[in-house]
Amino acid sequence: MNFNAEDKEKIKKVVRRLKKSKSIFFITGAGISADSGLPTYRGIGGLYDDKTTEDGIPIEKALAGQTLRESPKITWKYLSRIEEKCRGATFNSAHKILADMEKVFERVWILTQNIDGFHQKAGSNNVIDIHGDMHKLLCPRCGWRSAVRDYRDLAIPPLCPACTHIVRPDVVFFGEMLPTEKVDKLYRELEKGFDIYFSIGTSSVFPYIAQPILLAGHLRRFSVEINPGKTPVSDIVDIKIPQGAACALEGIWQEYNR
Repeated sequence: MNFNAEDKEKIKKVVRRLKKSKSIFFITGAGISADSGLPTYRGIGGLYDDKTTEDGIPIEKALAGQTLRESPKITWKYLSRIEEKCRGATFNSAHKILADMEKVFERVWILTQNIDGFHQKAGSNNVIDIHGDMHKLLCPRCGWRSAVRDYRDLAIPPLCPACTHIVRPDVVFFGEMLPTEKVDKLYRELEKGFDIYFSIGTSSVFPYIAQPILLAGHLRRFSVEINPGKTPVSDIVDIKIPQGAACALEGIWQEYNR
């Protein structure tokens, strides 16, 4: 961890705030899993930076709810490729630090856009995985559910063992609504308020991802962004640390535990 003088001072300022805090709200995106080796494609990760896939459609269309319903083989083809690229990866030090913070602070919640399940695997309990988990399968016809380690042994597309309907991952595809129960949980926690808010490794382009940081500003609560790039919330937060998630969090946690 080679921080310049400015970043070291920012980390110390964040830690001073943390030591006065009882509650923390984290927002995480693809950047927190980058150190686990996961690709980061415009939200999925480096896999499909071209405008179209080999099927002549954008990856967003291939991974759209409508395509899943109408051409499930196409959606599952690209899902399986993405899963294969992520196979064997696991949580990194950034996920573990957030899980450790849950043991130290009175109230810690994580809102994540990621569908890799790494926060839960690292030991975090209070996770709102707003976009779901790609390792959880469900049948939209009969309600059958199951968890899988990977897609290696799945038929493409996989069929429900109970009713033979095509199953899907329990994730939010492009063009689909966010799950009501998770949105309700998010707003219940945000209504309680937090002492400090973090945005980590996310482009913050979705309103519901940027909103907690905007709320922090409205409530005059301390906010931090950890991201090498500039995002819509970069000029709103109190502290911007332009580093990768694992590097910055390791620096913060090391300073906190001195």
